[in-house]
Amino acid sequence: MDFGHSDAPRVHAQLDRLAQLSVPQGRFGLQTITAMMDRLGNPHRKLPPVFHVAGTNGKGSVCAFLRAILEAEGKTVHVTTSPHLVRYNDRIRVAGHLIEDATLADLLKEVLDVSTDLGPSFFEATIAVAFLAFSRTPADACVVEVGLGGRFDATNVLEPSAVAISGIAALGLDHERFLLAPEEGTPDMPMARIAFEKAGIAKKKVPLVALDQVPEATRQIVVRAESTGSQLALRGDTWSNKLVLEGTKARHVYRDPFGELDLPLPNLSGAHQLRNAGLALAMVRYQDEMFVSDEAMAQGLVQATWPGRCEKLAAGPLSGEREVWIDGGHNPSAGEAMADFWSGKSVHVIIGMLANKNPEAIIEPLRPMCESVTVVPVPGHDWHPVEAFGRDARFASDLVEAIANVEEDKHPVFITGSLYLIGEVLRLNEQVPT
Repeated sequence: MDFGHSDAPRVHAQLDRLAQLSVPQGRFGLQTITAMMDRLGNPHRKLPPVFHVAGTNGKGSVCAFLRAILEAEGKTVHVTTSPHLVRYNDRIRVAGHLIEDATLADLLKEVLDVSTDLGPSFFEATIAVAFLAFSRTPADACVVEVGLGGRFDATNVLEPSAVAISGIAALGLDHERFLLAPEEGTPDMPMARIAFEKAGIAKKKVPLVALDQVPEATRQIVVRAESTGSQLALRGDTWSNKLVLEGTKARHVYRDPFGELDLPLPNLSGAHQLRNAGLALAMVRYQDEMFVSDEAMAQGLVQATWPGRCEKLAAGPLSGEREVWIDGGHNPSAGEAMADFWSGKSVHVIIGMLANKNPEAIIEPLRPMCESVTVVPVPGHDWHPVEAFGRDARFASDLVEAIANVEEDKHPVFITGSLYLIGEVLRLNEQVPT
């Protein structure tokens, strides 16, 4: 388990403390986080309106679009996302800025001091720190990404009065050990069960916006919306967005009952980002806590950034002058999105995957595009050996060696398989998120 790193001694001391008492693999249930909130003065009840986002793939990108759109409107925005890429601080953005070391150290200590006997998980402690920070700094909105699942995720301690709108991004199979664990009264079909867990963030009388899913998943979202009395807005039903080609010009057209928008294409790379952008737009349009102009929505789409997701590296110590792309995808849906992105091209793949993930989920969709496959360790974690990626895969001891050994040709390099690996890429290339 990666409990985070900090060059600030006071922060690292608290992260070490968290590692010693925490539940390593997380916990399902809201009892512990609820008790923590109570001991801390219930900061989750003192937040500005929350945009709450669940999903398997793309929820982080949706959060990035939401933040950019709201900031383009002049709003001050708190954000909490996961995992961190380089530093633990990456998880918490207070009023537009990554949390400062001194504040982080103080808040970690405060949270751990009151909850040691509860044995909080890493994520529970992180969410407690984030909500405490957000409750003490004025802002206009919060963007909160679900960590795992939804129904029993620590962020779901949020109450209906705090949430402006809930959103569900693309669903797929991931974290099966947690999300598909047998439980009486839950759906039997895997995708229906995934949707059941994710839709658990829906709150009584709070609008719920979702991307289109496979039918059994959509049914669970509909059932949850009906049970909570939530206004449900489904892509393809009450709203839509699509790419429209007119000669050589590409337009992004969004439609819902409030009207039609002619928008620029999203700044984030990959066809799947159009769907993620659409969900962010719909969440802004269907909430009624604050006004957001059409101009801010357009501006936010082109200003959004989301490090480590289908991102082209800048020239740096690791990439040199080569064209190097990175993406932290690690499940079948992500593999399909990557294959779509690289379709018709050839690429040198450098991959490192955690041992608890399926290596075929990424490498099989990419194989037709692979000029070469190099397998590297994921620092600090158990990882799949080179044999897991096919007979033609070769091994490199680290990222520096892997890139150095890739043939110098016109084909780009694509590093993927784990967000922890992508964090190491950014660190080595001196592209620390700011």
